[in-house]
Amino acid sequence: MATAAERLANNLNWGAFNQASELKSRLLFTLGVLIIFRLGTFLPIPGINPTALQQFFEQQSSGILGVFDTFSGGALGRMGLFALGIMPYISASIIMTLMQPSIPALKALKEQGSKGRRKIIQYTRYLTVLISALQAYGVAVGLESMQTTTGNIVINPGLFFKITTVITLVGGTVFLMWLGEQITSRGVGNGISLIISAGIIANLPRAITTTLQLGRTGELSASFILFILLMILGLIFFIVFIEKAQRRLIVQYPKRQVGNKIYGGQSSHLPLKINTAGVIPVIFASSILLLPNTMSGFGAGSSSDIFLFISSYLGRGQPLYMLLFAFMIIFFAFFYTGIVFNSDEQAENLRKYGGFIPGIRPGERTAMYIEYVLVRLTTVGSLYLTFVALMPEYLIAKTSIPFYLGGTSLLIVVVVMMDFVNQVQSHLFAYQYEGLLKKTRLKGRN
Repeated sequence: MATAAERLANNLNWGAFNQASELKSRLLFTLGVLIIFRLGTFLPIPGINPTALQQFFEQQSSGILGVFDTFSGGALGRMGLFALGIMPYISASIIMTLMQPSIPALKALKEQGSKGRRKIIQYTRYLTVLISALQAYGVAVGLESMQTTTGNIVINPGLFFKITTVITLVGGTVFLMWLGEQITSRGVGNGISLIISAGIIANLPRAITTTLQLGRTGELSASFILFILLMILGLIFFIVFIEKAQRRLIVQYPKRQVGNKIYGGQSSHLPLKINTAGVIPVIFASSILLLPNTMSGFGAGSSSDIFLFISSYLGRGQPLYMLLFAFMIIFFAFFYTGIVFNSDEQAENLRKYGGFIPGIRPGERTAMYIEYVLVRLTTVGSLYLTFVALMPEYLIAKTSIPFYLGGTSLLIVVVVMMDFVNQVQSHLFAYQYEGLLKKTRLKGRN
């Protein structure tokens, strides 16, 4: 049954959008930043032979480099300014998140509130620069070792090329991180997630064209293409259903007498989402698996045992890759849920305001019960994320379907777009509420 807030959100007057000047400016700002991001993917780094680079990526696009290229919005395939994408920032966020419970100094900063969180964000930025510098150097070394039938990818290999490549790629990642933060503070939606989604959506026309071309040449049958379309629609419906699903714990507030009047006695609920972690576990798992596979892709011509092992056992569709991907999704689902939702804090807040769950003693017993319910929900949520992410991956490994139609891409785009729409609705609701208050004040004066 829908709550009062949900009913009000559904009854929003979208005609008020024309009068919501602040919302329009935020949307225009978000659009402008995303346009800048797309333009940056077409700015190449200096010293690259575009013909040889295109030939190399045509050979590697079906592998893990195609995955990385998708997250970077096609910048990697063009070796553009944003070739590293936002993944170094995500990797830094993962490391900082994992270190917070184990390092007392970081744990103390987390408990300090907004001031401590700003410090942690600053450390994350520094770590992003370090990770992107290491990855950029690896990309520079890998590019110098690549050769194709049309010649070397790097026109003039050497120290100068390495320095310029590292500076360019690190600067692009830092600028992209800054753009994401600007969207979050001055635009609509989560900036980092929107940038990743924009990169995936930008490649959708090519994915559709490639799929139709495979159907025209006979590599994919019309019935199989129809099956892909129905599967995508079914996955979208399934994702929306699960993301909207909640387990609502009934909370009862006792009656209290003040003078001759009795207050309280109301019942409410504590909403617990099935997938509390959202799309974060999939992004974290993808970013971790991308690092060794990217290095392997750039060292494809090498006879090193490490590169051979990675390409043989950690390639897309390989059992070990699928197993590690599933394990990381489940791990990060539980880990991230444990960070963002504190059952002890929820139980204490209920006790403080006199609320209790019927049949459960307030305090420690309530915390244990909430934790019990949350573990069961997270188990279902992690299995849902694993299914959505891996099922299309299996089909992609067995067929020639482009990666952009994969479960990870679909999950990220759908969840991010749902969050974006919810934030737009929140802004419209706040505007309408503010307008209603102004009208009420004017009537009161008369």
